[in-house]
Amino acid sequence: MELNGKVVVVTGGASGIGQAMCRRFAQEGARAVVVADLQDEAAQQLAREIGGLAVRTNVAVQAEVQALVERATQSYGQIDLFCSNAGIISRTDSDAPPADWQRHWDVNLMAHVHAANAVLPQMLARGEGYLLQTASAAGLLSQVNAAPYTVTKHAAAAFAEWLSIAHGDAGIRVSCLCPQGVLTPMLLGAAKGGRRSFLQEGAVTPEALAEVVVQGLRAERFLILPHEEVLDFWQRKTADIDRWLKGMRRLRAKVMGADA
Repeated sequence: MELNGKVVVVTGGASGIGQAMCRRFAQEGARAVVVADLQDEAAQQLAREIGGLAVRTNVAVQAEVQALVERATQSYGQIDLFCSNAGIISRTDSDAPPADWQRHWDVNLMAHVHAANAVLPQMLARGEGYLLQTASAAGLLSQVNAAPYTVTKHAAAAFAEWLSIAHGDAGIRVSCLCPQGVLTPMLLGAAKGGRRSFLQEGAVTPEALAEVVVQGLRAERFLILPHEEVLDFWQRKTADIDRWLKGMRRLRAKVMGADA
């Protein structure tokens, strides 16, 4: 996909990865970039900067995602690329409160489902369209100190895979973005007591990630991996899952010890 002349929607677009993608897509000559976010003021400011449209959206609410798609379509005629990017994380184990689990399901998985259900009809009618789903390296591997995040990001990656299987022959292209550490408020604000997250080592900037995304969309790769080592880790995992689990248990012990 070449972004020049395209209409793009980005959820979670007001900060972090989403903000960098919005700016980069505009630089690529996108006809319009729709910045969807709960942070309405920040979204409005970015939209003014790049000449786009801001739409306040709670991606956990199906009706609001549907309204986002309708607003973008009414404004620009169609949506060529929908980037389902918004996400949340809490460093909690499996005993996290049910409400915490539900919030992760709603934002990290069901938001992708709502977006696909809202935008696919017009894409299928045209016989073309692109869905970019932001999951995480945790969706292929695991986040050793975040159970709800890990599980829901696995589900997000699985849903992206299913979308490609179900609709790839109908002209729908799908990519799954799986970064490791990215220098965003989510990562930088995750440390407890001023401690650095272990993912900050080797973390990339949002701008560097956005460039990888543009190249991944151009190549129409399903997996977009800003950290090349993630593919190596994933291959090790699938080659010998028991050995890999032992290594991840050692990593968890190290991380949890540092957080104590």
